[in-house]
Amino acid sequence: MLELNAVNSGYGETQVLYGMNVTAQSGRVLAILGRNGAGKSTTLKTIMGLLPTKSGTITFDGAPIAKRPFDIAKSGIAYVPETRDIFPSLSVRENLEIASKRFGDGAWTIERVIDLFPRLGERLDNGGMQLSGGEQQMLAIARALLMNPRLLVLDEPTEGLAPIIVKLIHDKLQDLRREGLSMVLVEQNFGFATSLADDVVVVGKGQVVWSGSADEIRADHETQHKWLGV
Repeated sequence: MLELNAVNSGYGETQVLYGMNVTAQSGRVLAILGRNGAGKSTTLKTIMGLLPTKSGTITFDGAPIAKRPFDIAKSGIAYVPETRDIFPSLSVRENLEIASKRFGDGAWTIERVIDLFPRLGERLDNGGMQLSGGEQQMLAIARALLMNPRLLVLDEPTEGLAPIIVKLIHDKLQDLRREGLSMVLVEQNFGFATSLADDVVVVGKGQVVWSGSADEIRADHETQHKWLGV
């Protein structure tokens, strides 16, 4: 579905990814694991067109991926950034309506995302700046779903959240997984990531250093210790 082949990328003259090779298959969840600074978030930003590909190729459904973030979104890839990036001066309702009006006419509607995250229904008239971190994450995921994506890309969805909210986010993503939504997930929480993922790649120094199934990485304690510090 999504394939990175020998991708080199970074920030200006600073190269971060060195020949990155990653494949995400349709209907499956891919977790990208690694220590801080390994290149995980850089990989997602490169996929989304937020960073330029210096060399190598990225394809989506067998065709070269678009260059501009908006065109990538229109092609069916929705992104939940680590910073969430909701509009703080707009209400929850307005944040949702922006995505719904731009990418509507699909299975995901405002009513459906509120069914998924009932707390948002209670906060529709509250401004983005009035939300807790967990509520902001729910809103960021809901907004991405309103784009009716074929691939959902999430960067550190549990960072800074209380354990009870982490469990809620986990359960909702598990529901989406059961529905067959394809996902690419970057996450520091090893247990969270491997309980959701079908496939796992471990990144170190801007390259894939291990790949396999979630069951295999859970059993590979040497790789966990060397590359993840688990």
